[in-house]
Amino acid sequence: MVTTRTLTAPLPPVAPRPAATVGRWPTPGTPLACRVHPERQDLDDNAFDRWVAGWWLAHDGSAARRRRDDARLLSMLDGHAAAAAALDDGALAAACRAAARPAFTGLRLADGAAALALICEAVQRTLGLHPHPPQRVAAWRLACGRMVELDTGEGKTLTAAMAAAMAALAGVPTHVVTVNDYLAQRDAGTMGPLFTFLGLRVGVVHSGVAQGARAAEYACDLTYCTNKDLVFDYLRDRVSTPGNASAAQVAVRRLRHGETRGAGALRLRGLHYAIVDEADSILVDEARTPLILSALHDDGAGAEVWRAVLDVAAGLVDGRHYKLVGDQRVPELQREGRRQLEADAAGARHGLPADWALEWVREHYVVQALRALHVLRRDEHYVVLDGKIVIVDEFTGRLLPDRSWEQGLHQLVEAKEGCAPSGQNRTLARLTYQTFFARYLRLAGMSGTLREVAGEMAAVYRAPTVRVEPNRPCQRVEHAPLLLRDEAAKLAAVVDEVRARSAAGQPVLVGTRSVRASQAVSAALLAAGIAHRVLNALQDADEAALVAAAGQPGAVTVATNMAGRGTDIPLAPGVAERGGLHVVLTEWHESPRVDRQLFGRCARQGDPGSCRAIVALDDDLILRHAGRLGRWLAAHTAAGVAPLPGTWLQRWAARGLRRVVQYDAESAHAAQRRATLRHDRQMRQQLAFSGVPE
Repeated sequence: MVTTRTLTAPLPPVAPRPAATVGRWPTPGTPLACRVHPERQDLDDNAFDRWVAGWWLAHDGSAARRRRDDARLLSMLDGHAAAAAALDDGALAAACRAAARPAFTGLRLADGAAALALICEAVQRTLGLHPHPPQRVAAWRLACGRMVELDTGEGKTLTAAMAAAMAALAGVPTHVVTVNDYLAQRDAGTMGPLFTFLGLRVGVVHSGVAQGARAAEYACDLTYCTNKDLVFDYLRDRVSTPGNASAAQVAVRRLRHGETRGAGALRLRGLHYAIVDEADSILVDEARTPLILSALHDDGAGAEVWRAVLDVAAGLVDGRHYKLVGDQRVPELQREGRRQLEADAAGARHGLPADWALEWVREHYVVQALRALHVLRRDEHYVVLDGKIVIVDEFTGRLLPDRSWEQGLHQLVEAKEGCAPSGQNRTLARLTYQTFFARYLRLAGMSGTLREVAGEMAAVYRAPTVRVEPNRPCQRVEHAPLLLRDEAAKLAAVVDEVRARSAAGQPVLVGTRSVRASQAVSAALLAAGIAHRVLNALQDADEAALVAAAGQPGAVTVATNMAGRGTDIPLAPGVAERGGLHVVLTEWHESPRVDRQLFGRCARQGDPGSCRAIVALDDDLILRHAGRLGRWLAAHTAAGVAPLPGTWLQRWAARGLRRVVQYDAESAHAAQRRATLRHDRQMRQQLAFSGVPE
């Protein structure tokens, strides 16, 4: 039976919004996407359009004017404070609701100050907190649809809650997007008394929430959720309502197919307003990889097939049959490798796939097998738990038990590790973060490290970035970095650093990039007799307790990026007098923003603190991106004339090398994000006629 589908005429493309209207709530005449979800239509712009829009929005007003506006806002807030304090609880909640809508939709400074003063009073009554000036300014900037750089430790949880409360009181469905389950649950619970006082219902969506319960959570006035759960729930809705479905089309499908494919099955209510916590991590770092929704389409049989493919790939020689290209070390077959595979196909080796004779099939499987063998590393890209392969999120260090690689790669890694093969998945829908978050009617975000990517935020998401100065001057002491010969010398230096700092009563946080690296540091500390605790993807059950105890005198904590974002390490009494928390960075990250996030665990809100980077010339990042400078340093190290720790030459070499490797890595990642976005748009154009979701 042939099923016909009626396609609605597409709306004309939306021109890039000028700076004066960015963040303005859509008027009734604003063109929106013709979909069941209320959302903004995708921009049909080219690279030049994005560059112009990015430049324009990145220069959205002078810093002097923003400082004047901030001062006016704070002055108005002080003027409203007495009147807000005079209201009883019932009158205060009612006044908040009445003032929120004109403030959020009109974005006039006077209306915003009136609404924000009432919300600040509610914060004091329910949470016992007094929002300091940077928090109040940042909350208003978030409500206006800006990306806000607010230093680590300035209280972004409360800042986001105030802006989210204003939007929810205005009747706008609001999403507060966090980077992991722990933060979503923690922030919703911590801010719960404020929302209850204001009469708002709060939903929480994370990996532990059943699919059948998610619609109710998204139906609340505001919802705390993780970025991955949010995007996958959106894709599930798109699969349930294929194509650019209008409300009328959904109603017809509901009559034809029943409630399971109708509007009752939808989880989200639309993309109205979002506040993205750690915006640079979600909107930039994780934007290199598209999110793919898939479904199991076989029973996982054929373990011998995957092992046979691995055997073929293991017989190929690097540099002769294949080479690993670029920053991502993508396997690329050479002419000699193709000849070898053709000979294998002619020999009909036992156990290979039935369609091995097809050239493109065998080359695809062999390239995937080469990735499994030579690119993906255990305890770095994945771990083995209970006989199963579990992917590790490279940006947060957390496990992703419900994720898998596609196109046979996951099964090949399972065969490599001797695990029982799972079934292959069939792709149902795919989407990039760039496309998804740009569809919000108003998008805001915050992070302690945004200024480096302000241009990209403006160009891709049409969201200008503003910086809010900290409440108290930072007292962090950054010691000269140590650049050492190899990993053994680095681990010895880390042990010496930890021993000296912990003996002086300072708590120490040692940051690593992977599970494997955290285990190596832990083994070195154990060998030296230094008591410590480890926080990584394999030991994440007691995360809250580990973070809370990391500020005790002499405590030593080894952590992956799990402790790098969104967590606060409170200092125990007497620790500040001993110098505060000391942070040791054992590997530079691919972006200096991530280094700054880790260093930002110390010296928060005017507390003392210190940090030091201790790296080695054989670190993975340096080997891949150092180029001539890395080779020169390695040659001089081998000759015994390497710069010595503590000298001016050592500091120059370390800082210069860091700039080189991080610039090269960030350039490669930016190019990959552009390619991902370009491919995403091409896919939508090619499949638009068929109504296939994304």
